[in-house]
Formats: sequence, structure tokens, C-alpha cells
Amino acid sequence: MSNNEVELGASCEAVITESKRITPEKRDEVREIVLRISEPSFRFVEGQSIGVVVPGPHPFGNKHHMRRYTIAHANVSGRGESVDVSLLVRRCFYIDEVSGERYPGIASNFLCDAQPGQAINITGPYRSPFKVPADINSNLVMIGTGTGIAPFRAFIQHIYEQKGGWQGQVRLFYGAKSGMDLLYMNDQNDDLTNYYDEATFKAFNGIAGKPLVGEEKALQDSITENAKEVWGMMQEPNTYVFMAGLTKTSAATDKAMSEVAGSEEAWKAAKEKLVEQGRWSELLYS
Repeated sequence: MSNNEVELGASCEAVITESKRITPEKRDEVREIVLRISEPSFRFVEGQSIGVVVPGPHPFGNKHHMRRYTIAHANVSGRGESVDVSLLVRRCFYIDEVSGERYPGIASNFLCDAQPGQAINITGPYRSPFKVPADINSNLVMIGTGTGIAPFRAFIQHIYEQKGGWQGQVRLFYGAKSGMDLLYMNDQNDDLTNYYDEATFKAFNGIAGKPLVGEEKALQDSITENAKEVWGMMQEPNTYVFMAGLTKTSAATDKAMSEVAGSEEAWKAAKEKLVEQGRWSELLYS
């Protein structure tokens, strides 16, 4: 990394090369933003995140504001001189609990408003709670909502394109507000379909046929419909579970799995065992 030290730690420059909206106008705005990083020492692995530094001044007087985003995809140039990383960014707004006023999220609006050619500062990459098992016979269960699909998209590309010959079963469960919000699993960006021919890969769209269902309920329904298979996989010692997205993702999963486990207590015990054995990882946000 460069020696440019800020309060948030070492940073380097990245240039926005592309910014495109991937959800329709009537839905929440989600953009795929591509950053080109030419810093030679920048190294990362799938599932890691970078920090986007928004220059101040900010409401509370801080000089900088930083928000982490998971790398959804990356391409290294042929000569290794630069790397392009893709971020999935949802334009966020927050409601003040006291005044009831609506405020824009600092980092998300900064990124969504940024134009190609603009240079920004980034920090990291940061360690991820997710790590692809070394054994290609491992089973992977990935559960996500919203832009929580970003690390899983990177995982899937990694195991099938870079590692190749993945023998374990791979299952992706995903809930969203609408079919068009199924990032990278819709008519506009359907690159996950590249892996549908893989004998070990299956993706379950929780929103299919249920246009008025919320993303957490969609995820819960998706898991419930396939709970027996998921439960069976979790009993195998080589199965790893990864969860990402809103905190409600965990509650939706717990409810679905408690039913197939027979009770909340049985599911809690099974989940604790997975955690103790290092086979359960999660990255949740409010």
C-alpha cells in the first residue's frame, strides 16, 4: 500500500471506470461500480472488503467517513499492473428516530453519485470472516439477502473458474424484494447462470412467483422449501455455512431451520456445533 497515512490507516487511490444501475427505476437503486487500482502492492483474496473513504467535513466534525464494501468481482490486468474490482452499492437513506427526518447515507450516496474518471481513496483490503475451504470435496451452503450476495458471487467464480473441478455440493439461497433485485441473477446480469451447468451447483431464488413477498420472508420460504436437503448437508462433517446480509437474514434462517430440526432448541444446538467446529461464518449488518 502507499505510505499515504490518514486517520483510518494506509490508503491508496482508485479510479472509477464504470458505474451502472442494475435495478429498475421503480426499485431501490443498486449500482455496480468498478474501481481500477494501480497500486502494485494491493493484494486481496475472494470475500475480502475494502474501505471507501469519503472526504469531509462531515456532520459530526470528522475529517473522513469510511464504509466497507465487499469485493464482488475482480479482474487483474494481463501484466498485473492494475486490478479492477466491482462493488455492489445500494443507495441508502436513514430516518432520524427523533426528528423523523430522512438523511442520505454518506458513503452509498457518495459512490452512487460518483462519475467514471473520478479518483477516490480506499483502505484495506480487510480480512473476511469467509474463507473457501482448501478441500474441493467440501459442501458450501451460502445464504444471503440484498447486496450480501456479493461475497458469494466472488466465491462461486473462484471455486469454478480458478480452482476448478469442485466436487462438493454448492447451494446458494437468496431472497430479495423483487425478481429484478436479485443482483446478478436477473435478465440484466445473469452471470451466475454460467454455473448452472455445473453438476454440483444449485441456486434457489426465494422470490420466484411471489412478487409481493419481502426479502427476508422470501429467503425463509426458499430455505423452508429445501430444508431437508440443507439439514442433511449440515450433518456432514465437510459442510460449511456462510451467511451475509441484513441482521434479519439470521432470524429468517433460524425460523426455517428450527422447523426441520424439530425445535428451536435443536436448531440452536446444531448451529452452535457448526460455530464451534469453524464451519459457520456470518457477516451481518443493520
